[in-house]
Amino acid sequence: MQNLIHTLLLSLASLGYVGIALGLMVEVIPSEIVLAYSGFLIAQGKISLPGAIIAGTIGGTIAQLFIYWIGYYGGRPFLEKYGKYLFIHKRHIDVAENWFNRYGSGVIFTARFIPVVRHAISIPAGIARMPIIKFIIYTMCAVIPWSALFISLGIQLGENWSQINQMARPYVQPIMIIASIITLLYVSYSLWKRKRK
Repeated sequence: MQNLIHTLLLSLASLGYVGIALGLMVEVIPSEIVLAYSGFLIAQGKISLPGAIIAGTIGGTIAQLFIYWIGYYGGRPFLEKYGKYLFIHKRHIDVAENWFNRYGSGVIFTARFIPVVRHAISIPAGIARMPIIKFIIYTMCAVIPWSALFISLGIQLGENWSQINQMARPYVQPIMIIASIITLLYVSYSLWKRKRK
């Protein structure tokens, strides 16, 4: 499996910035690995940091737009039947839909930093017909720092880019905690606002 990932990354690397965007759009390889490998390419002087972040943001946002459109046009029945081919299972849909229904559209940003919910949160946004411009803005605001973090770690790791999960853990866990706290604050504010009405 590791050899296959390495071969795919080499193929994507030959495409430069387009390869980074495609790697994140297709989601065959985990986004963290694609971004870390981008950092390795920066360390080698093959691409630039701003270009890699832009490519990562475009690819990551388009990947979520695909899932949004599937939710928008196909709905939950379609996703329950074919979601497994996108690595999205029923439990992901259940959790994401519950979050979206309970916390509203604002969770599109914070949920991007929380496992299980992160990729699936676009589904209920599509099903609920969330305005697409609003969806894109919230998604990009989360994708930019996420891309910048993993690309920066990839630069530090250099040839050891494949160890990204171990190196990222001390950074990702606090981000998850902060995202959860922000979500709770957002929920509390939404409930308070609803009660006032």
